[in-house]
Amino acid sequence: PDLLPTCNGEITTMSFLQDVVDILLQYVVKSFDRSTKVIDFHYPNELLQEYNWELADQPQTLEEILLNCRTTLKYAIKTGHPRYFNQLSTGLDMVGLAADWLTSAANTNMFTYEIAPVFVLLEYVTLRKMREMVGWPGGCGDGIFSPGGAISNMYAMLIARFKMFPEVKEKGMAAIPRLVAFTSEHSHFSVKKGAAALGIGTDSVILIRCDERGKMIPSDLERRIVEAKQKGFVPFLVSATAGTTVYGAFDPLIAIADICKKYKIWMHVDGAWGGGLLMSRKHKWKLNGIERANSVTWNPHKMMGVPLQCSALLVREEGLMQSCNQMHASYLFQQDKHYDLSYDTGDKALQCGRHVDVFKLWLMWRAKGTTGFEAQIDKCLELAEYLYNKIKNREGYEMVFDGKPQHTNVCFWYLPPSLRGMEDGEERTSRLMKVAPVIKARMMEYGTTMVSYQPLGDKANFFRMVISNPAATHQDIDFLIDEIERLGQDL
Repeated sequence: PDLLPTCNGEITTMSFLQDVVDILLQYVVKSFDRSTKVIDFHYPNELLQEYNWELADQPQTLEEILLNCRTTLKYAIKTGHPRYFNQLSTGLDMVGLAADWLTSAANTNMFTYEIAPVFVLLEYVTLRKMREMVGWPGGCGDGIFSPGGAISNMYAMLIARFKMFPEVKEKGMAAIPRLVAFTSEHSHFSVKKGAAALGIGTDSVILIRCDERGKMIPSDLERRIVEAKQKGFVPFLVSATAGTTVYGAFDPLIAIADICKKYKIWMHVDGAWGGGLLMSRKHKWKLNGIERANSVTWNPHKMMGVPLQCSALLVREEGLMQSCNQMHASYLFQQDKHYDLSYDTGDKALQCGRHVDVFKLWLMWRAKGTTGFEAQIDKCLELAEYLYNKIKNREGYEMVFDGKPQHTNVCFWYLPPSLRGMEDGEERTSRLMKVAPVIKARMMEYGTTMVSYQPLGDKANFFRMVISNPAATHQDIDFLIDEIERLGQDL
């Protein structure tokens, strides 16, 4: 009640916000302190009972509000901590954080130049630069920042369908033939999710076989396309993955592009995780052929360490996104405005309200330059190779696939001493299945580090180590291995 816009609220407001900033700064400093926990783990019912989180009729004091802020951060996962390896998006960038604060203070919407002039122009400049890096001549095409890779992939499906059957926009799925999409068996689940949301149906997503490294097999793709056409289905999209979620594999884009060209199918590249490698002269060869794609998903909030969320969909053909999605809402997109209407980008989005996601990326890019991002990415890949070299012949470790990783994903089993002499078989598999979950649970209880695990196909639970945090060092990798051994000795 004492804060602005209250009359004479300036002093109280300034001191309140100063207190909030102090809380945040302490948290930021703690995030990088290796002696602090990554997580102060409590079970959900404990956390619910320990504090009163309920909403009341009467207001609380500002002291209590500040306490709420402290409590929330006390139990937050420190995703910027050098030993947090759990997700594809990690790290805490100071310039990105500053940009996020500025964006929240400006608190505007991305739909028109009228209310977001600078942000709309920065989105235009940044997307064009990203398209240049994909390899489209002069950065031609279109794009949008969306609420994450799953939505970016869904946009691609939406636009690919519209390109082939524009009548679907008015008439719906009943007016067009049965569509099918193709993606690898290691691809992200969002392709199926998009098919469900768009009414195409998950059964219409055909999963293509991968080789032992997790890359799509082009001959299997072609075989399945021919098969689908013989059954009378219409192939409308192939989603190739540049950097799969678990193995970090890069599909062979040139071979896939040849097949898409031959059968006239929209080629989408889901580079949510691997797109960042386009910033690196040393590693971008892994995405050779991406310039032939019709659309590309690229999440700077993953490998590039931009604060969540920041995901771009890039489209090679200009104007398509607009025709596909526009609804001409006359209260927003008046046609008689006094400036160039091409900067009113809101009508090509699925959302009406759209958060400003571009400023974090743009400001970080200004602060680092392309070479800064390159150094950061090269360093993460070098750390992954260091981990791989450290464990590939180490006693008690087994790699999930042979050869050095293409991205920062390192997939391995840790075998406790009790399992090391065992024959391969059901007993060993069922015991191995339990190892990673127990080690992970102990890690979280101690709060020392976090790394994710999962089963895949017929493979028992294995660790998937990923590195995208520029703060991580060789010592943090050493620590992780020591910690796995310390916590898994007795299993």
